[in-house]
Amino acid sequence: MDEVIKIVNDIKAGNIKPIYFLMGEEPYYIDKLSDYIEKNILSEEEKGFNQTILYGRDVTIEDIISTAKRYPMMAERQVVVVKEAQDLSRTIDKLEAYASQPMATTVLVFCYKYKTLDKRKKTTKLLAKAGVVYESKKLYDNQVGEWIKRVLAGKKYAIEPKASAMLVEFLGTDLSKINNELEKLQLILSKGSTISAKDIEENIGFSKDFNIFELRKAIGERQQLKAYTIAANFASNPKDNPMVVTTSLVFTFFVQLLKYHGLKDRNPKNVAAVLGVNPYFLKDYDLALKNYPMRKVSQIVATLREIDVKSKGVGAQGMTNADLLKEMLYKIFN
Repeated sequence: MDEVIKIVNDIKAGNIKPIYFLMGEEPYYIDKLSDYIEKNILSEEEKGFNQTILYGRDVTIEDIISTAKRYPMMAERQVVVVKEAQDLSRTIDKLEAYASQPMATTVLVFCYKYKTLDKRKKTTKLLAKAGVVYESKKLYDNQVGEWIKRVLAGKKYAIEPKASAMLVEFLGTDLSKINNELEKLQLILSKGSTISAKDIEENIGFSKDFNIFELRKAIGERQQLKAYTIAANFASNPKDNPMVVTTSLVFTFFVQLLKYHGLKDRNPKNVAAVLGVNPYFLKDYDLALKNYPMRKVSQIVATLREIDVKSKGVGAQGMTNADLLKEMLYKIFN
């Protein structure tokens, strides 16, 4: 995020580069930077003749260079944005000649999603020398919560740890999806508000009682009736609760518990860092640690691997999701 802020601040200060090569596995910041450049470098009057949007699947590198070499009309600069530029990956090295002598009056932007250039190659070095090569990296699960806090803080909002964790649990590390949901909440809640778990449940469509969060909590506390009730709800709503996702998240919980058992330093700060969880949730892990000895946790991890394979149709012998969930819980609790 800090690198993104620097790029934006440089543009605001008039330090505009002739090339911006935006690449990487996380499309969120690629889109944000591209959108910022599209909206802010040219005035509305200048955009009509001087802003061009191209798509990688529809053009060649030669087409892009030809467009970039045009002179702006009644403006200081022209902006050329190449979206889905990853479709040009096989011929991207043809940019070498242009990158060595880019047009000073053109701002050429590449949105090269889900891939990266080899930083050792001449093309990449020339692009970096002429302009900006930015890599947007995927965040790890344990980094997304802090990202959510920072994004909201910048917009004068806060969020409860449980609410943040729920978003990560249900939406994964897709920053665009998370941001879309946060923007919905900002339309409802006034500035200065703290987003709660209740706000998430009521406005984003997560069931208050029947979600993976509550299932893991019930398993950790050995509340068998509650766990089986949630599992039955999951089985009756398979589209909202895919078996593969359920197995994966329960598996992650027990792998974290296995790590916890092996820790010598059980200082809460260290435990939270090693497990990759918010310290707010450590009490749930502390209770599960008492309920599941290390040997049992190892057995459960092995069982969950088997269930995962079965959920993908291998050796399941016509078992339904309900059957698999019951088997999973039976083997965890017994």
